Amino acid sequence: MSALHLDAEALYQTLLRGVRQMTLLEHQPRQMVGITSGGAWLAERLQADLGLAGKAGVISSAMHRDDFARRGMAASAQTVLPFDVNGAHVLLVDDVLHTGRTIRAVLNELFDYGRPASVTLVVLVDRGGRELPVEAALAAARVSLPASQKLDLARADNGTLSFVVSPDSRAA
Repeated sequence: MSALHLDAEALYQTLLRGVRQMTLLEHQPRQMVGITSGGAWLAERLQADLGLAGKAGVISSAMHRDDFARRGMAASAQTVLPFDVNGAHVLLVDDVLHTGRTIRAVLNELFDYGRPASVTLVVLVDRGGRELPVEAALAAARVSLPASQKLDLARADNGTLSFVVSPDSRAA
């Protein structure tokens, strides 16, 4: 375990303020989509806290991973997009941005459903270490961790968010 301490609830409030500001500055409605599982938790909560109608979408990267042989099949939810992707302005939500591989896979999945007008990425934490040219429009925090460590968002039964830092067995 690491001595790194991130207050996930405080970071969520920062993310909420940032997304609220983004939506006030933009004049087109956004469709909220969270990446399983942490991003989906965040999108669901943002949807409610912003008072947006309907349900946030959920998107999985499982079918488009380029590192499947190394990662294996992850237990994750199936993609559910409760709106027409064609022409939609999508707000893509994730918990931790690292290499960019999940975002690449999720974009491929999203385009399997149609062609959005735009996709904007927001994340709770950007931990650097990018392998692909992916950048979040909004990150509540930026931290540095060695590649040998994983940073995961956890959600308690009461909905409270926290972070878990652990060794990454997949690190080379």
